[in-house]
Amino acid sequence: MVTSVSAPQARRIALAAQGFGRANSTAAASVGTRQLNGLIERLGLLQIDSVNVFERSHYLPVFARLGHFDKADLDRLTFASKGRYTEYWAHEAAIIPMTARPLFHWRMAALRRRHEANHKSWIHANRDMLDWLRAELADKGPLPASEIDHDANKRKGSWWEWSDVKLGLEYLFGWGEVVTAGRTRFERTYALAEQRVPAELLNADVAETDAVRTLIGWSARAHGIGTLGDLADYYRIQQAPARAAIADLVDSGEITPVTVEGWKQPAWLHRDARLPRRIEAGALLSPFDPVVWARPRAERMFDFHYRIEIYTPAAKRLFGYYSLPVLVDDALVGRIDLKNDRQNGVLRVQSAWRETGAPAGIEQRIVPLLAQARSWQGLSSIEVADRGNLARDLAGALGDRALALP
Repeated sequence: MVTSVSAPQARRIALAAQGFGRANSTAAASVGTRQLNGLIERLGLLQIDSVNVFERSHYLPVFARLGHFDKADLDRLTFASKGRYTEYWAHEAAIIPMTARPLFHWRMAALRRRHEANHKSWIHANRDMLDWLRAELADKGPLPASEIDHDANKRKGSWWEWSDVKLGLEYLFGWGEVVTAGRTRFERTYALAEQRVPAELLNADVAETDAVRTLIGWSARAHGIGTLGDLADYYRIQQAPARAAIADLVDSGEITPVTVEGWKQPAWLHRDARLPRRIEAGALLSPFDPVVWARPRAERMFDFHYRIEIYTPAAKRLFGYYSLPVLVDDALVGRIDLKNDRQNGVLRVQSAWRETGAPAGIEQRIVPLLAQARSWQGLSSIEVADRGNLARDLAGALGDRALALP
């Protein structure tokens, strides 16, 4: 029985659990429904985010692990009006298997109780709106918020300030009464849960303790190895119930306590975890990829201090607006701020940074990643801005394929 794991072993275990270390495909035709379903099953979820400066976040973990794939294939799987996937607050907003929905019924109920108990909540002054929305969806079927005809369907200020219609739909979504029935141009279409969710799942009664135990088990499998904080964070479980679930999973033999070199906290190893002798990988990671979304874990495991700078004023950004961590083998070796200039057909590297300790010549491993990203996005060229301690080396490695901007 394994009781002690070195830091390099822990990195390889974690990356293997996340689907790295296998050969990526460069042919879109070779990545189909079977591969996409298999990857979502392995990860358990795909986090959703609206930022589209390079590419929407839920596509990027798939590209990082499988290589060139057809985004329309993933859309057909995940955003179909009726299908095997749905959306809910899992880590954050995320695509999850429809069969996993009952595991979040307790969270839906808890969210509703919290809103009901808050006397300042929007819902108390807007119960008529909630009833009207229920009736509207029952009468007309699935609708995006923008197509719901109501005087209150107007933003109150800036673009992020939702109308009362959108607010009401999101409350009902959080409570589980309303679900996503696909997306069009990334806008959610809303439906009553009974219009979308099979009855056996809609009416499934899963005790919170049982649901949390299952989710922590899935988290442990997706991590391969992790601390209490790691395992709890994947599905945003509070640490007290997560600790109880871990104890049950140890008793059942699904996970085993281990110590990890350099980790201050206890850790657990999943029984299905693999320990490859080496990881051969190269990937551009979304800021919302499970490898890096838990910033303390990324720092502990990869010595990689990472903060997304979308909300940082431009003058105060260190690395760039949408800086993507660069994975090479079992190390995070750099970060590249990418922009998809769709109008001009250019993949813009707005900055490129080498991590301290990254091996010399690492730009040679990054060039194929950028070339594959350019091809996947259907762009014609790559241009590298002269910003960052890797930018000039990267532009030089790209040669005629890149233009170094002043």
